[in-house]
Amino acid sequence: MKYTFILNGRSDRQHDADHIRQMLTVYASTHADNFQYDTYLTQGEGDATRYVHIYCDLHPAEQVCFVACGGDGMINEVVSGMAGFDHKTLAILAIGSLANDFIKNFPESDFQSIEALVEGQNRQIDILRVNDNYSINVCNFGFDSVVARVANNIISHGGRNAYRWGIVAGIFAGRYNRISVKVDGHRMPGRRMLLCTLANGRYVGGEFLCAPYARIDDGLIEVCHCRTMSLLRLLLSMDDYRHGLHLKRKRHQSKFIYRQARHVEVTSKETIYLCLDGELLPGSRFNIDILPSAITFREPGHPQHSVNRSTGAKVS
Repeated sequence: MKYTFILNGRSDRQHDADHIRQMLTVYASTHADNFQYDTYLTQGEGDATRYVHIYCDLHPAEQVCFVACGGDGMINEVVSGMAGFDHKTLAILAIGSLANDFIKNFPESDFQSIEALVEGQNRQIDILRVNDNYSINVCNFGFDSVVARVANNIISHGGRNAYRWGIVAGIFAGRYNRISVKVDGHRMPGRRMLLCTLANGRYVGGEFLCAPYARIDDGLIEVCHCRTMSLLRLLLSMDDYRHGLHLKRKRHQSKFIYRQARHVEVTSKETIYLCLDGELLPGSRFNIDILPSAITFREPGHPQHSVNRSTGAKVS
């Protein structure tokens, strides 16, 4: 199988790209017989999707493992490019401190080792289709999308603690949302909502266990619909939401409504933003479906030895 490593071409990620190339050179020098690879440096936002889609279209029968090198945004772009094609595999090489909620679904796996990646096992996982777009981890909106818009702006300007500053903005601007949500044809109660998560994976925002019951291969969307609440109650609920207790403690049952579904409709009279793996999608009408076993995913091995991060190889 051929491996294509998709690298972020942004100037502020040049160091990461150089580091990965160094890792690949070192690993290939000792595994030349069974490790065929190339790299692609993206040219801008959405370019990874374009490149992967065109490659899959031109080489439909070729066995290729596309390795998303980066965080959730890069993973989303690669998934969006390969969705619907056969003989293609997704893998992830996590880079530094980049936000990556999806890999938290695999707490025992090593996503920073090339050797662990190559020695990993393939498995089929689900993804979400949102109109003509895709999400591998979580689709969220309402309060969460306000948070994401602010956080993305802070990140783009090199700021820190972006998600927490986004929460501050959401407290003041994202608590009263007139959005209709239908879950398998049944409308969720309440005229206004605080937030809603449609999850395939479990984590969002780097630290929030929004969908504690989610599994990435069960063919179901985990729906958590939260009704509007006072500022005080929101602040008191935040820690439970962070640790996934919002669906387990009785005091939250009147506000957090949990469902499992295969199809969700989201409508609004005005333009809203859905957050797909951290990427914002504007619109007023969205159809969300679960696509069971839509992606072949390379789950990394579980190395029993330490890993040299400069080379990606195990050391005894």
